[in-house]
Amino acid sequence: MRFALSEDQTLLQDSLTKALADLSPLERVRRFADGGEETAPDIWAGLSELGLPGLLVPEEHGGLGLGLLEAALAAEALGRVVAPTPFLGSAVLAPLALRLGGSDEQKLAWLPKLAAGEATAGVAISEPIAGARDGAGVTADGGKLTGTALFALDAVGADLLVVADRSGGLHLAAKADGVAALPSIDATRRLSELTFKGASGEALASNQALERLRNAAWVMIAADTLGACQTMLDRAVEYAKERKQFGRTIGSFQAVKHLCAEMAAELEPARALVWYAAYAFDNAPEDASLMAAHAKAHTSEIGRFIARTATEVHGGIGMTDLLGLHYWFKRIGQNRQLLGGPERVRELAARMQGLAA
Repeated sequence: MRFALSEDQTLLQDSLTKALADLSPLERVRRFADGGEETAPDIWAGLSELGLPGLLVPEEHGGLGLGLLEAALAAEALGRVVAPTPFLGSAVLAPLALRLGGSDEQKLAWLPKLAAGEATAGVAISEPIAGARDGAGVTADGGKLTGTALFALDAVGADLLVVADRSGGLHLAAKADGVAALPSIDATRRLSELTFKGASGEALASNQALERLRNAAWVMIAADTLGACQTMLDRAVEYAKERKQFGRTIGSFQAVKHLCAEMAAELEPARALVWYAAYAFDNAPEDASLMAAHAKAHTSEIGRFIARTATEVHGGIGMTDLLGLHYWFKRIGQNRQLLGGPERVRELAARMQGLAA
């Protein structure tokens, strides 16, 4: 599959990649991951100055009015540096939810703030997409929310919450009655457990909003994995050119060459798949759901291969904290399971095509 970016899209990703090298270097990621910070406001403020939070916000509300492909390019750049940001919730899923089902008043109240980076949003949609566990799930009745939502994204310190109930309806809530951190393998992204005991929730109007949010989230997670994989591959190649064994750089050994070549061969086709899935979201609705599922499932599989192989190329040093590879390794691992592992997503894809009940 071939898919080419426009000159403006290439410029967007290149500019963001360069900016993130300064905003989110490994030392900053390490401080966030190891220091117990709940958020990284300095990174988000820097990205807000570049207009990143407003990518999907319509121009009449202070945003850039771009599409999901541009957001996917941004997610790929963020994944390259495992940036600890509320991008998925605040810049993608919440603006989409408001665009799809928000009232004029809700849009006016929140979209300008989200676009300017003045407010952040958390999203709790895991149960109706990936399946509920441990009795989790939220019930909506009379404008009140009750229950528990697990694996909420970007909910720590959020000004707005987008919450899915058991039936798949979406609601806007100013707060939850309880927000507890959920430990996970990826210390660069904060997951939360939200508890609702009658908190107010304003229903969003669109019946298709959750499906659209699911597709967008799958594509964004796939793009994030794509970026993380590219960094692991790049670092493996750089190390193979520098590390010497038996008087030769290890990159001159055929076995190491094959490992690097196999990673590149797996990664490059996935990039076109993810880019097309993002394009289809806005421009090919008949392909959008299936392409999003394929992108999520496929990058989950190649991500595990690349993370493991890049670590193997580094040998024993690949597992050390000093090198920092584990931040990308764990980001890829969490992305694999976030909002549905590849097995779950492939099952849903089969149902979309009538191949499974």
